[in-house]
Amino acid sequence: MANNKQEKILSVNDLRLSFKTQYGILKAVRGVSFDLYRGETLAIVGESGSGKSVTSRAILGLSAGNAIYEGGSIMYQGQDLMQVPEEDFHEIRGSKISMIFQDPMSSLNPIMTVGKQIAEALIFKLDMPKKMARLRAIELMEAVGIPEAEKRYHQYPFQFSGGMRQRIVISIALANNAEILICDEPTTALDVTIQGQILELINRLKEERGLTVIFITHDLGVVANMADRIAVMYAGKVVEIGTTEEIFYNPQHPYTWALLSSMPNLAVSKQLDAIPGAPPNMIYPPKGDAFAARNKYAMKIDFEEEPPLFKVSDTHYAATWLLHPNAPKVEPPKAVQRLRKNRGKINQ
Repeated sequence: MANNKQEKILSVNDLRLSFKTQYGILKAVRGVSFDLYRGETLAIVGESGSGKSVTSRAILGLSAGNAIYEGGSIMYQGQDLMQVPEEDFHEIRGSKISMIFQDPMSSLNPIMTVGKQIAEALIFKLDMPKKMARLRAIELMEAVGIPEAEKRYHQYPFQFSGGMRQRIVISIALANNAEILICDEPTTALDVTIQGQILELINRLKEERGLTVIFITHDLGVVANMADRIAVMYAGKVVEIGTTEEIFYNPQHPYTWALLSSMPNLAVSKQLDAIPGAPPNMIYPPKGDAFAARNKYAMKIDFEEEPPLFKVSDTHYAATWLLHPNAPKVEPPKAVQRLRKNRGKINQ
């Protein structure tokens, strides 16, 4: 868990980002707000197109060229990252905030040895002498669990497995002692066994280095045992946010229910519950609650008016009209009810 929940390290406030496309303006992020506390792991979960990666890339100043900034702020160390010029971002990107991407091959230069790529990060950011950078790069390779690091320093990315390439990417991200590490679906392209190893590595490095982590994923199961808090995103908005316990054992939003119900549980059923329909076209955002058309619990108001974030507890909020005092009481799906009954097992 986070060591000091009171120390806010980063704050995203009403962030709105769109993209200019040949078909029109796509509303990708529509008023996202959340705080990040020192030492915690915050997971941001949602389907493809929910806006989670767009939000994380905005934190690093990596928005695409066709992005349109429509408002909001990302506050870090007293400055708004949305107002930092690109030429000044090198003092933050990699040095203060680093990122691990989904596909390590797209992050690595295929014609440069992995050792040199790690060393370059040290030379460029810290002005470290070449010999010292080489020794430090080997230390970093050892720290992320690469065997025979001195020998493998001279090898190229294609000579490494997918899991080992991801470890190289992690070592580059940590080269300059960044305090915030953003992990953008870092295990998606890996098999299940390697996924577990990479998650364990990120957890270990977080504890050893006092990192604060933002973990982006479409799979709630991946973050069950590593996140302190979870923000669930849908159609460019945070629809529910709370501690991991609250999201797993007391979820309130029908979309969170659907994500939990779609998690595999072979002990109960070999059949997965799919979320019906498809996410909305955000060039034409729907009126009301964006999830209404896929929500079997939707009421008339869901198609007319967007719900606010209702407070469930001091740490738990959800944007669903089901939390309105006048809303009918409904039972969540059986999979969610089973999770509630099995409370505590997730942490065993």
